[in-house]
Amino acid sequence: MNFGKKLLGILRKIRLAVTDLLPIILVIAFFQIFVVKQSLPQVGDVIFGSIMVVLGLMLFIEGLEMGLFPIGDAMANSLARKGSAFWLFTFAFLLGFSTTIAEPALIAVAEKAANVARDSQLIVGDEQVFKNYALGLRISVALSVGFAVMLGVFRIIKGWPLFYFIVVGYSIIMLATLVAPKEIIGLAFDSGGVTTSTITVPLVTALGVGLANIIKGRNPLLDGFGLIALASLMPMIFVMIYGLFWF
Repeated sequence: MNFGKKLLGILRKIRLAVTDLLPIILVIAFFQIFVVKQSLPQVGDVIFGSIMVVLGLMLFIEGLEMGLFPIGDAMANSLARKGSAFWLFTFAFLLGFSTTIAEPALIAVAEKAANVARDSQLIVGDEQVFKNYALGLRISVALSVGFAVMLGVFRIIKGWPLFYFIVVGYSIIMLATLVAPKEIIGLAFDSGGVTTSTITVPLVTALGVGLANIIKGRNPLLDGFGLIALASLMPMIFVMIYGLFWF
């Protein structure tokens, strides 16, 4: 009986994963059949890869629900009950920094940016310089997200409206584009997106919601969310500042 329930649960989660991916599949199929008008190359590999994506998405979501979300909630509750602002802010900063520095999307973008900069002769072709540039970019983005999460925690504690931070943040970004090297501006705006990905979002969201749940007078829906918005905004500023030192 238990085995049957578990099997039905797995099948339901696979169905949900297929449903989530269905729009992408339909778009690709439409353009391939009606616009490109060619058969898919390596159909077997495409089908096998699609199955792997479905299984991977299912396992990823299951892992979030079983592991990462509870960890974020538990840490937020423990630190808030401890009553130490120092450790709460330290945890928030280190959580943002560590999850971002490990983001696969950020690693890929940093290496791509270093390659483009080297090919464009914006940095010298030395391998060590290439590695330093990519690593420096990752560190600057990770620092910015750590600072953003810490700032977001401070906002939740104080109960300040999110839009104050958003308006001020984007005003700073607009001013920064006037002085930042033009070669770095596009990368700075893209960095805001790649930082909030598979590792950062679940833990940071869980931290914000968990903290809003434990602090008296805070609404998890109104106050618990918004950390990701700050985590997307802050890298744009930091990367443009980083560009001032490289170009």
